[in-house]
Amino acid sequence: MDYEVAICGGGPVGLMLACELGLAGVDVVVLERLTEIDQTIKAGAINLPTGEAFYRRGMLGALQEEQRLGIERMLEFRRSRGADVVAAPRKKPMFAGHFAGIMVGGDLVDYDDPDFRDVGPVAGVMAVGQQAIEAILAERAAELGVTVRRGVEVTGFDADDDGVTVHFGESSLRAGWLVGCDGGRSQVRKLTGFDFPGTDPSITAYQAIVDLEGAEELRPGWNRTENGIYVHGPIPGRILSVEFDSPPADREAPITAAELQASLRKTSGVEVTVTAVRSATRATDNARQATTYRRGRVLLAGDAAHVHSPFGGQGLNLGIGDAVNLGWKLAATIQGRAPEGLLDTYTTERHPIGAWVLEWTRAQVALMRSDPRAHALHGVVTDLLRTRDGATYLAKKLSGVLHRYDLGDGHPMVGFSAPDLEFADGTRLGGHCADGKPLLLDLADSAELRAVAANWDVRVLTTKSVSRPELTGLLLRPDGHVAWASEESTVEGLIEAVSRFAIPV
Repeated sequence: MDYEVAICGGGPVGLMLACELGLAGVDVVVLERLTEIDQTIKAGAINLPTGEAFYRRGMLGALQEEQRLGIERMLEFRRSRGADVVAAPRKKPMFAGHFAGIMVGGDLVDYDDPDFRDVGPVAGVMAVGQQAIEAILAERAAELGVTVRRGVEVTGFDADDDGVTVHFGESSLRAGWLVGCDGGRSQVRKLTGFDFPGTDPSITAYQAIVDLEGAEELRPGWNRTENGIYVHGPIPGRILSVEFDSPPADREAPITAAELQASLRKTSGVEVTVTAVRSATRATDNARQATTYRRGRVLLAGDAAHVHSPFGGQGLNLGIGDAVNLGWKLAATIQGRAPEGLLDTYTTERHPIGAWVLEWTRAQVALMRSDPRAHALHGVVTDLLRTRDGATYLAKKLSGVLHRYDLGDGHPMVGFSAPDLEFADGTRLGGHCADGKPLLLDLADSAELRAVAANWDVRVLTTKSVSRPELTGLLLRPDGHVAWASEESTVEGLIEAVSRFAIPV
């Protein structure tokens, strides 16, 4: 084999997966068609699971700096609209997110709800764009010695029981596994023959950064009209226009200033003039999901496994979650450390979350339409989301704190991402996860717990939790999800839990 794993696609998902594999000592290569990071406007925010994944791997500082720059761009836009604003620290996020353009302010959310307890410093990090995420991961991949080959377009591959031969141009390489992280039009998915059922597109949406004349007549934020939806801001030059008549005739055609101008005029009713296009993309509400994320030696992650409309900003986060879930499982399989069937849990754990995102986006498209029935429902949902319970529900769903894997019964924490516990020495749990290894917290100085751990390939940290003093033990998988937790003096259930993802030493 030339490499143990070949990844087709070097966007955020491909790079995150490569970093997780590289951290585990897997020899991986990333094959990316583009020669540099794609600067087309894309996702502009991250959720808590994404922030936690970066935090646990030592990249929190980079996220915080990118958010600082992003917030400054938002303030610049507000100043350009005549607002008198200054950057000031906030105890709560400025906004929790939106559903079908119904904005929910952070001040309305009950962040004292138990589901938000101990989320740690990532709670304040949200406004980070996709290009920044990709740049951070590219630097991380270089630090880990991951091979990233840009300007390489995969044209085909031959898979067999022992590996995959990947073809690009007149060259090829041999890898033990191939992972398609090559986007919604994934060649890997199509060539492998993955089933990809779903619903067809019915709308046309544009997102762009442009130079505008007449922009002072546009209302900032999300706006519903008789002819669709338009958004102006929250950064200078950013527009979004959604028409509900039909999908685009040719989604691949270059996006022109005239096309953007016509759509924005139609949806806003304002005679704006687009004088220059800095970045632009089309989107539809095409929603599809692979029935399985693995066929033999070929796997899918990110948009290659699921596509949907961009409303609600879940796509980037869903893909990062795929990569973090798959990375350690594929590494353990390659290195002979995986219990039987571990790799198949990648699909069983991630598929339900992908299915939820598709349904969430379909519901938003239905609500955004301008017909009388949708308009009436929009009013009802708006009233609900502007209650404290409704806003908190939305914040929970969008933030990802409710994401749970079925890891069996037991303590209420099992299956959820671990809380960012504060320890007696002043450190936090997130700072102890940088090596990507399973971690067993001995929180009650238990010789019995350490004796069990000695028989398994897990790292033990003996300490005391300040924020959750009732806990006596906590077992984390490499992706940070809780596999076992206890508030008792016994270690009942620990052996069964650790045997699901580790092997005896």
